Amino acid sequence: MTQINTAALQKLDSAHYLHPFTDHTDLAKKGARIITKAQGVHIWDSNDNQILDGMSGLWCVNMGYGQQSLVDAATKQMQTLPFYNSFFNTSVEPAIELATLLSEITPPQFNHVFYSSSGSESNDTILRMVRRYWDMQGEKQRKTIISRKNAYHGSTVAGASLGGMTGMHEQGDLPIPGIVHIEQPYLREAVKDKPELKDLSEDEFGIVAAGWLEEKILEIGKDKVAAFIGEPVQGAGGVIIPPKTYWPEIQRICDKYGILLISDEVICGFGRLGTWFGCETMGTKPDFMTFAKGVTSGYIPLGGAMVSQRVVDVIYKDGDFNHGYTYSGHPVACAVALANIKLMQKLDIVNTVKNDTAPYLKKMFEALNDHPLVADAQTLGMVGGLVLVKDKDKNIGFDDDDNVGMICRGHCFDNGLVMRAVGDRMIIAPPLTMAHDNIDELLSKARKALDATLKDVSK
Repeated sequence: MTQINTAALQKLDSAHYLHPFTDHTDLAKKGARIITKAQGVHIWDSNDNQILDGMSGLWCVNMGYGQQSLVDAATKQMQTLPFYNSFFNTSVEPAIELATLLSEITPPQFNHVFYSSSGSESNDTILRMVRRYWDMQGEKQRKTIISRKNAYHGSTVAGASLGGMTGMHEQGDLPIPGIVHIEQPYLREAVKDKPELKDLSEDEFGIVAAGWLEEKILEIGKDKVAAFIGEPVQGAGGVIIPPKTYWPEIQRICDKYGILLISDEVICGFGRLGTWFGCETMGTKPDFMTFAKGVTSGYIPLGGAMVSQRVVDVIYKDGDFNHGYTYSGHPVACAVALANIKLMQKLDIVNTVKNDTAPYLKKMFEALNDHPLVADAQTLGMVGGLVLVKDKDKNIGFDDDDNVGMICRGHCFDNGLVMRAVGDRMIIAPPLTMAHDNIDELLSKARKALDATLKDVSK
């Protein structure tokens, strides 16, 4: 095995590689962790430390590492046709086959896909489609898209605008005009500004939170609102699992005012919640679905927008839709996606998640509620989040300056586990291929990290 010079790689990394969402001054001081290989649900760094990947790479390696059928699909396609574009009345076989398969596994209103290379690009595409749809309906004033605070819909100009992350909006004069935000369906956060909500049940709060959409529609003017966009479960915002009453009420409100519904399935799609797509778990019928990540299990970049028949019938009834990407329908990416979906079908992974691994993860993860630092640990499918608090009995949280999440994240890595920190929340999204013993390992290491964090914050 070739010896890896970690220090030399870290020096080159610091000198030349601009990382996403990274404080490079801080990174230069301690150096990047160099990941060198992976297999199953584990990764290894350049110092040969084995680490359980509790985040599926970045919410994407749904089928785990080392799936040879995906590697073979990419190799075969590269040998046959590594690239050709889909402009100018041309097409490629894998893109056609994948579009057909996607129409089969998605809800019945979807028969068409527009390909991109990422979720960010897909949401940019949908923004343009939404506005084109209303233009062609003769309602050019319908421009406004409503999203939620603390939502994540990508980091391009349009994607970051659709998202509700204030840290992103502060850099680049965002959001762009025509995008507004309502509060998220997170009761613990909502009561800080609206203490009168504290006595509501989760189901009652779900109706109230959905009602904020109707309030915003009426404030803007129902004839000016084009669409509402949301993640079935907010991912990067901290795995915010909405009350069961929330999404059905959102659907009712969209139907009432004739507003298009966009389900951002970049994280929740392809089995993550125990259904093929999160909207099926939540009981909605969206007009668009954004996808990426899990479509190829992260083995190669691919994204897209599933577009409902009623939207297609309007947008494409007369002339071009002047939009596209060089890599729309990239043959290698589509070949890998085909292999990935067929592997999921062969292993019946969606039903396995729903009936076996997700219930077991729920049982084990929610047992962390007995820890002195944990106020609330909950899961849905194969995502989970927990809240770290300073005083559990008095429900007193940590201050932002306490940096408790990053302290816990560091202890997770030290104990051979990837968990992500979002403020005072620790979150997981493990590979869908996890077995019970992997889940046991994850929770054992998480508990050790929580114990170590408790010692630190107690000082």
